[in-house]
Amino acid sequence: MTVTTIAGLTLRGPLHPGYEDLLTPEALELVVELERRFDDERERLLDIRRRRRALIETGDPLEFPPESEAVRRGHWTVAPQPADLQDRRVEITGPTDRKTVINALNSGAKVFMADFEDATTPTWTNLIDGQINLRDAVRRTIAVSDPATGKHYRLDDEIAVLMVRPRGWHLSEQHVLMNGRPISATVFDVALFFYHNATELLKRGSGPYFYVPKLESHFEARLWREVFQVLENAFGLPAGTIKATVLIETLPAAFEMDEILYELRDYSAGLNCGRWDYIFSHIKTFSGNPFKMLPDRSLITMDSGFLESYSRLAIETCHRRGAPAIGGMSAFIPVKDDEVANQAAFDRVRADKEREAARGHDGTWVAHPALVPVAKAVFDRLMPAPNQLDRAVEEARICAADLLRLPSGPKTEAGLRNDVAVGIGYLESWLRGVGCVPLFNLMEDAATAEISRSQVWHWLRHGAVLEDGRTVTRSLVRALLREELDHWRQRVGAERYRLGRFGDAAELFLELVEAENFVEFLTLPAYDKLIAAGA
Repeated sequence: MTVTTIAGLTLRGPLHPGYEDLLTPEALELVVELERRFDDERERLLDIRRRRRALIETGDPLEFPPESEAVRRGHWTVAPQPADLQDRRVEITGPTDRKTVINALNSGAKVFMADFEDATTPTWTNLIDGQINLRDAVRRTIAVSDPATGKHYRLDDEIAVLMVRPRGWHLSEQHVLMNGRPISATVFDVALFFYHNATELLKRGSGPYFYVPKLESHFEARLWREVFQVLENAFGLPAGTIKATVLIETLPAAFEMDEILYELRDYSAGLNCGRWDYIFSHIKTFSGNPFKMLPDRSLITMDSGFLESYSRLAIETCHRRGAPAIGGMSAFIPVKDDEVANQAAFDRVRADKEREAARGHDGTWVAHPALVPVAKAVFDRLMPAPNQLDRAVEEARICAADLLRLPSGPKTEAGLRNDVAVGIGYLESWLRGVGCVPLFNLMEDAATAEISRSQVWHWLRHGAVLEDGRTVTRSLVRALLREELDHWRQRVGAERYRLGRFGDAAELFLELVEAENFVEFLTLPAYDKLIAAGA
């Protein structure tokens, strides 16, 4: 790997042509400033996460924090939303490769969330190329030609509003060192995007808008607020220029929605129900509890158990505070060459969006451009105004027990087998540098894959009994893994299998599900493998 020292940082990735225009000394000085100011606090908050999880493991109850009751009872609202974030009825998400960025911005969605977190494998080229793609998209100079088809892609006259999801506080950027240590991935992503695009976005009538992932407390939201303040001051921008939507995708954060909005009240663009990471977080939070095992992944839906409760609480909390409440991702995608399956997928997306709109959400997520019209038609019909902030919402009256209520359903071999197949398939893609991949008619990213691998760990660790009476054991999991590896060979063909990373993926998946202690995120050991391979 190339090693270059610039602006107090050591870069361990190659400087391909064009990278010097992004990794300028001035941009990297902003990275250094944020890292210097905030890394100690980031590490302190991550340690609090770990200690809090350990307390829960020993029986400490999850509850609404009594010390912040005054915030929950107080009469306050977030700052008004900017004009281009008033209507967010359909948002599309995806990685930051050039073609995806163009197609997402042209999709007809109101917002495109460019995802450096769950949909992007953090190779050096993925990260820097992604930043270049977003810079070019902001300036409307982005274009690409597909040599295989001869098709040329460029932006339409009317495009979606750009929001960016940087990586979370728990991740480091090992390609960039400061004082010999990897810096915060969050700082790297945010500083580069803000430096190159904030002023240009404002000139064009928009602004620097972010999606904030993986928060577990309002103290972490406060850290984001302080970062935003430093960025605004560095560019001489008015307070509240930056806007951020927080993904409520961890169980602890669901108990602090009011507090998170309060900390970010000048910067808040509402909350989003990040359902897939939320399911994963439930498993992780109660990984040591044999009585908290969930049923088959396919049975954990938004109309049952803790998911229904947290959706209702998010809407009621947001609307009381004048903030938008965005619904979660539908992972279904179009099914080629099977009209029956394709129609079933569209019907399920439509039903999901009808439930969200009727419940009071101000918008929703989809994973594929073809589903934008489906979701939009639902919200156009049920939400004729730009949002539902003025709609009277009945007080949710959600208590702690509601946020912990398990959905019902069996644990089956089919569910276990699907978890294994998805885990292998996703990790194989991720290790090849592709962080978002269609598998079994669903769009899988790190969040959905986390459900699969964590559920296998949970069932294996506590000896879950399947519907047919068998106990989940190492021998059963290993047998299914061998079978699913063979199924992957049959699906993709011998040559693609040989050239792929299926063996590495299966080995890593087995390490994760057989680990003595729950591995916090599958992307952590996977990232170590990328760095070791020089990616």
